[in-house]
Amino acid sequence: MHVMPLLLLVAGSAVVAGAARRTPVPAPLLLVTAGLIVSYLPGVPEYTLDPDVVLPLVLPPLLYTAATDSSYLDLRAQLRPVALLSVGYVLFATLVVGWAAYMIVPDLSLTAALVLGAVVAPPDAVAATAVARRVGLPSRVTTILQGESLVNDATAITAYRVALAAAVGEGATWAGGIGEFLLAAIGGIGIGVVLMVPLHWLRTHLKEALLQNSLSLLIPFFAYAVAEQVHASGVLAVVVVALYLGHRNWEVDFATRLQEEAVWKMVAFILESAVFALIGLQLPIVLKGLDEYEGVSAAWYAVAVFLVVVVSRFVWVYPATFLPRILSKRIREREDNPTWKGPFIISWAGMRGVVSLAIAFSIPLTAEGGEDFPGRNLILFLTFTTVIGTLVVQGLTLPPLVRLLKLPERDRQAETLAEANAQAQASRTAERRLDELLDDERNALPPPLADRLRSVLERRRNAVWERLGTVNPVTGETVDDTYRRLSREMIGAEREMFVRLRDGRYIDDEMLRTLLRRLDLEEAAAFREAT
Repeated sequence: MHVMPLLLLVAGSAVVAGAARRTPVPAPLLLVTAGLIVSYLPGVPEYTLDPDVVLPLVLPPLLYTAATDSSYLDLRAQLRPVALLSVGYVLFATLVVGWAAYMIVPDLSLTAALVLGAVVAPPDAVAATAVARRVGLPSRVTTILQGESLVNDATAITAYRVALAAAVGEGATWAGGIGEFLLAAIGGIGIGVVLMVPLHWLRTHLKEALLQNSLSLLIPFFAYAVAEQVHASGVLAVVVVALYLGHRNWEVDFATRLQEEAVWKMVAFILESAVFALIGLQLPIVLKGLDEYEGVSAAWYAVAVFLVVVVSRFVWVYPATFLPRILSKRIREREDNPTWKGPFIISWAGMRGVVSLAIAFSIPLTAEGGEDFPGRNLILFLTFTTVIGTLVVQGLTLPPLVRLLKLPERDRQAETLAEANAQAQASRTAERRLDELLDDERNALPPPLADRLRSVLERRRNAVWERLGTVNPVTGETVDDTYRRLSREMIGAEREMFVRLRDGRYIDDEMLRTLLRRLDLEEAAAFREAT
């Protein structure tokens, strides 16, 4: 792809994603719709979704940012449902969708149908995370969906490779398929475990935030490439490394964390936006190869496959939720009894995305003996319609469905109380440490400066408790909100004066940047997000 079309794709998708933030419509849906419309405008170049670009260059950073934002402890607590979905459901969907397609579509071989099943089996990591953020799902449901989407691509890619080998005549067997799956899974996890400690050591020993963040940008590509080089799962390697680094992120200095958060937010925003726009832009390419099929027949196949994909998830999720409780007394004693609502939302939140399309485009043009791969164009079409169907139908209806079912919301009051207690304990520990340091004559400070250190601790401790208190009847602000607003006004006034002094040549630009950087850090400390 030339540079200008790529720049237009990134800029256009960013504009649409930015506009989506002002509407109740989820950004993925608007981006896909925009891509569909733009794909038929005159003069628009053909954007081919290249699997050699998406899988090694787009998927790793998206997985990395999703995994570092996830909670290792929460995922470990939900390991059973996550494993049942990310491994069990993907294999189940591969078989069910493959068999259904084999029965529905004339002249489609069973092996080619299983290729289709593997391609459309995994829900999309980006779509799941975007929807979970937008609709405010309960924390347990969000954890399960995010955990599933982090791992299921590895299962689907392995299942696809096994089915493809059988379809192209390479003599794949069940034993060989299981062996390849175990190699990919164990190898990917093993590579991740081997890499995570030295990478974390390197992050904590680099002294400059710029170098640390440069390393952070390289890590997902490096982990993915190393694993794929030995035929292990690059997806699992990236996820393992990212979960470990995210869990130990507190050991990195604050400047690195500030930069890293901003950098990865930007990377994720650009990639997510471009990915969903690319999905819509594939329509002309997909339709080109359907000349051999009648329009009505192809549409019927698309509707049938879409319905099988949606229904099969319900068929798997409900037994996977309730059967372990019926069979295990330990699970019944350890876990709360789930209602039917959570599994319903998990079942309905199975949107497919760019990984399915990228895998579909990687299907070779020819099979054994140089013959055309059986049904390749139809598989591409059915993958495309399934992705679009799930994004539009499920993505558009999920927010009102969540509101209709009235799922239990997060207890913000209890969370704030827990935060306040944690802050109080941390402040007491810091005060004891400060007293120890000030008792040493090497750390002597004038009383005003020592009091200032104590006041900072007191301010942090009180700020959380104030969020539990009453609000100003005129402004609706808490005391903490008013403090932040007044601090912002004061910092803004200082910033304007520094600029005027620079413009008057009383200070130079280098000094201005130093002073503004100091204010930025103070503002970041004063206005840290209270969630």
